Amino acid sequence: MVQTRLCIVTHTFLPHVGGIEKVVNEQSKRLRTRNFEPMVVTNRIGTPKNYVVDGVKVECYESLNTGFRLGIPYSIPTVTSLPTFLKAVKSSKIVHAHGHPYLTSLVAGKLAKMYSKPFVLTQHNTFIEYDSIFDDIERLNDLTVGKQTLKDADKIIAVSNATKDYVLSLGAKPQKVKVLHNGVDLVKFRPLAGKREEMRKKLGIPQNAIVVLTVRRLVYKNGVDTLIDTANIAVKKNPRIVFLAVGKGPDSDSVKLRIQQLGIEANFKLPGFVSDEDLPFYYNTADLFVLPSKSGEGLPLVALEAMACALPVIATNVGGIKEILMDDYGKLVPPNQPELLAKAILEFAAVDFSPRKKELRAMMEEKFSWDANVERLVEIYEELI
Repeated sequence: MVQTRLCIVTHTFLPHVGGIEKVVNEQSKRLRTRNFEPMVVTNRIGTPKNYVVDGVKVECYESLNTGFRLGIPYSIPTVTSLPTFLKAVKSSKIVHAHGHPYLTSLVAGKLAKMYSKPFVLTQHNTFIEYDSIFDDIERLNDLTVGKQTLKDADKIIAVSNATKDYVLSLGAKPQKVKVLHNGVDLVKFRPLAGKREEMRKKLGIPQNAIVVLTVRRLVYKNGVDTLIDTANIAVKKNPRIVFLAVGKGPDSDSVKLRIQQLGIEANFKLPGFVSDEDLPFYYNTADLFVLPSKSGEGLPLVALEAMACALPVIATNVGGIKEILMDDYGKLVPPNQPELLAKAILEFAAVDFSPRKKELRAMMEEKFSWDANVERLVEIYEELI
């Protein structure tokens, strides 16, 4: 049987680590088993021009990446990248871009229209607040590049109802938009016997500590400053609590300095970047997961991963997190409120959650598999082909 060729356009892809990269990887490798031949077209950041990830071919275009140094992953494709886009679009049956604000998505949509190819767009986040001039730049980009990309799309996939509301506010036609929640790798992210004790010994964390984990890129929008202030409050009331913040980013040095100034180094650990392969070990180290985001969350993969590892999740009520957080297995608090976040953490730290871990895991298996996500994605493709 002839496979359907699929061009997937994304501003970054593996080995660059991020949410969109993970979604594209999980979907594309499963699409190969469903009579599709996906090819990812992405920004070349320290990679060969062509390579393969999980059996999926990757073609790279050249771009300017000045924004990456400022913590803003926005690539600007160069003129020399056009042949890469042309070849990929012309040879494919369908074009699927990720992220409405990117120039690469706009180019993909225009070429898809030019060559009469169906164009699908997935939007992953809501508006990201930087609390700086970048907010105005983002709004301007939304009203120009973003609106035009949404207009060109034949179907728009929103990863949450919050994301759907965002694209509708930018003029997307309601009949084009479908909500498709992200999934989680239930084989990789699961409770692992013995890892809790092993990892705590490795990280120098007492076995009787109450470990509060977050997996964050260390940038302003991810609320790391709120988490530090939260930790300063919480550990004074319960010294057994240890915060474990996995990740790196442009604010790493200032984060370390702030922790030292507060004198909470023993209760706030920064292991740095952790590979996706090792990440399940860190989830299994923890007693609960915290997500202190300020804005921009579409449907956070880290929250799904934490719950798949049977961790309760305490999160700020931004974006689509409330659509996946289940009663009795977590709590929502307003963003930028360290006192309320600390109170919620202290409440969960005082409760033995272990009897409910099996229930939470069973609910995740029922609701959030990548296989179910891709089945629905294929249905969307088939409506257009």
